[in-house]
Amino acid sequence: MAFVQLEDGELHYQIDGPESAPVLVLSNSLGTDLHMWDAQIPALSKSFRVVRYDTRGHGQSLVTQGPYTIEQLGRDVLALLDALKIDRAHFCGLSMGGLIGQWLGIHGNDRLHKLILCNTAAKIGDSETWAPRIAQVEKGGKRAMTEMGAGAVGRWFTPGFVSQHPDKVTPITDVLAATSPLGYAACCAAVRDADLRKEVGSITVPTLIICGSHDAVTTVADGHFLQNHIHGSELSDYYAAHLSSVELGEVFALRVTEFLLA
Repeated sequence: MAFVQLEDGELHYQIDGPESAPVLVLSNSLGTDLHMWDAQIPALSKSFRVVRYDTRGHGQSLVTQGPYTIEQLGRDVLALLDALKIDRAHFCGLSMGGLIGQWLGIHGNDRLHKLILCNTAAKIGDSETWAPRIAQVEKGGKRAMTEMGAGAVGRWFTPGFVSQHPDKVTPITDVLAATSPLGYAACCAAVRDADLRKEVGSITVPTLIICGSHDAVTTVADGHFLQNHIHGSELSDYYAAHLSSVELGEVFALRVTEFLLA
């Protein structure tokens, strides 16, 4: 296990790949941890020094009192890069991780080479979407998180993937069920309050947007909004639901590698 010390706790991370390779940072979605990228590591670590971490409130990273903000989560990434003495890196984030990536592209583009935004949007949901979920978790605690794990399957994966790959679905939903209720609710608030629609046009680093055609959480239309506002960005649309990295496996890794090495 590896940790970097922030001002208020420790951020858990893992590094794979050769030390001399270009750095690629991977940022997890809400309710998952750095293991959501396990399927990509064998391929990505051939070409990159892959740094993946548990977002604040998730996995083995610090859990502090919320609500959090996307700026706070973005500054955690900058602190991680500083601690590892990494001046610039590629960044790939999914869902909440994609919001963090957008914030970095807007406010920390001098630390980025290229940016990949997966299954995300400049604005994800609204107060009516997030208020009941936050209330459920704050009231129900661990029991509510277990219910969240069961309810996420239909949002995160296509029905065919669920029936054919329970061995890949169950570990992901188990992580959600085990996530800290305090950390989860605090990150829900960060996603709820993030609205980058007026700012994403300032992103200037080369950007790839990955969408899932069956993603009802962050739709292909959300992806096209980003593409239309981020000059020169590319968009790839795959048959997948919200957690496209898990569902697409090596196909996802190949597209990421192709974009970053181009």
